[in-house]
Amino acid sequence: MDFGLTDAQQDFVAAIRDFCRRECGTQEQRAELTNSHTEAHNDALYRKMGELGWLGVTIPEEYGGSGGRMLDACLFMEETSRGLAPIGGYATTLIVAGATQRFGTEEQKADVLGGIANGNVEAIAMTEPEAGSDVGSLTTSAERVNGGFVLRGQKVFCSNARIARHILVVCRTTKADDKHHGLSMIWIPTMGGRETAHLYLDGVEAPESAVLGELDQGWTQLMAGLNVERLILAATMLGIGQRAFDDALAYVKERRQFGRPIGSFQALQHRLADLATELHAARLMTHWVASKVDEDPDRMLPREASMVKLFVTETAQKAALEGMQMMGGYGYSSEYDMERLVRQALVSTIYGGTSEIQRNIIAKTLGL
Repeated sequence: MDFGLTDAQQDFVAAIRDFCRRECGTQEQRAELTNSHTEAHNDALYRKMGELGWLGVTIPEEYGGSGGRMLDACLFMEETSRGLAPIGGYATTLIVAGATQRFGTEEQKADVLGGIANGNVEAIAMTEPEAGSDVGSLTTSAERVNGGFVLRGQKVFCSNARIARHILVVCRTTKADDKHHGLSMIWIPTMGGRETAHLYLDGVEAPESAVLGELDQGWTQLMAGLNVERLILAATMLGIGQRAFDDALAYVKERRQFGRPIGSFQALQHRLADLATELHAARLMTHWVASKVDEDPDRMLPREASMVKLFVTETAQKAALEGMQMMGGYGYSSEYDMERLVRQALVSTIYGGTSEIQRNIIAKTLGL
């Protein structure tokens, strides 16, 4: 298939790059926007993007979006990550948007999707202290009380909980022999806390209208969204890996040792050549999986989604670690972006399903 971008998509990419150069193109701008790099999301910058129509790129026009394709969203995520735009709330928001589009009522779609297009952040809570990769083992419960639900339990590693308008909690509404049966998705209000929060649900009340989709069908709904979630994470990390490469390449062209630029040494040239090749392959794979999602948004893509998440995150991790090594002590210094890129890249092989889980899924699709 043709992986070339349309003229409109190329203009979209150029507009995002220009925006990032103007709004967060310098170290000083990024430090100011992130409270000296202690916060991953800047609401004012995010809402500017909402005004430009970028946050609702995949949301239907009737809910305030632009009705674009998943490939368009991937271009947005790659370029904003590459430009180091502090909009850490977007990935979880896009995951919640997808679930809402698939399973939400008209009232939920109007409220949640319309808010997202305007700049609201949303969060999803799945992981628990004893339920990480094995999501089906979660124990957070939602008991029916007075026509609604009362939630009890604990969630961990809930990104953007403190800034989200809602948190979509995956919980158990029915006990069954099959651990994958009886799960539901229920909205609760935002709860504050830190950037990646632990949530303690002790009698949290939610009305019947807060249920997303069908009661007890949360596992099926999760599986429908996890494949796209993995594509979202891949597109985001593609930008991080590309930025690490860009910064390393610029550095080796300027840094001089032994009387010449260190980029003139074959050892570094070959490492950068390998990274350039792998990043290009990662981009082609990302666009390929996005195109398959656009062909049929309801189609399950376990092999392709796991492949892209595995390959892109590990490529980004390699690019960041190689970049740090090439920059030496400067790559480890907080005065440069590379050390933050390393931290972002390292965690990407854990969240959204570890690399080991992705390999398990791929192997299963091969009949192993």
